[in-house]
Amino acid sequence: MSAQQKSYAGQNIEVTFEPGRCLHAAECVGGLPEVFDTSRRPWITPDAADASHVAEVVRRCPSGALTYRLADGTGEEPQRPTSIVRTASGQLAVRGDLETRTGAGSRRETRALLCACGASAHQPYCDHSGPCGQDGRDG
Repeated sequence: MSAQQKSYAGQNIEVTFEPGRCLHAAECVGGLPEVFDTSRRPWITPDAADASHVAEVVRRCPSGALTYRLADGTGEEPQRPTSIVRTASGQLAVRGDLETRTGAGSRRETRALLCACGASAHQPYCDHSGPCGQDGRDG
């Protein structure tokens, strides 16, 4: 886990949040408000719902800012085949078995919202700072 990530452990699932990748699509808050509540600290309480439902909502996070690991050690299975879709605002939404290379090194992941214009300060991830992230909030 990187220094930018925060982990929220529950009895049957651990949810990890990377704030620098969150683009406020609100899939988590809208999908399971009893678990994801930004007005509360901690804002993620994994035990407030069944672990399978928490995992399902985490998988909806298009940016990959949220990830999970179940108590048995398993995490999200990558989508196969890998898909790359340009969003309406121009970012590249990628889902699959990914190896993403950043200035901090390589990492394995299953979801990412990538900058397509080169203006993001959080390369290769979109941070909504350039033209590919200005219209709509896709991630």
